[in-house]
Amino acid sequence: MIKIAGIVLIVLGVLALVYQEFSYKETKQDAQIGSLTIQHKETETVPLPPIVGGVFIAAGVAALFVGGRKA
Repeated sequence: MIKIAGIVLIVLGVLALVYQEFSYKETKQDAQIGSLTIQHKETETVPLPPIVGGVFIAAGVAALFVGGRKA
């Protein structure tokens, strides 16, 4: 189980280093009058510093090392 977590962390770390940000869309409600609703969609972008990818990769390697030693 620890080996799987290590692999997942390494993959997430590599993705964080490659993409460096992720975006998501959020629907916000502006007004509501009775059954009439006025909404708009807003795209939010979250930057990921390269250190995050490095920490994920290091944690994944550590998890693989610990998982390999227990077996």
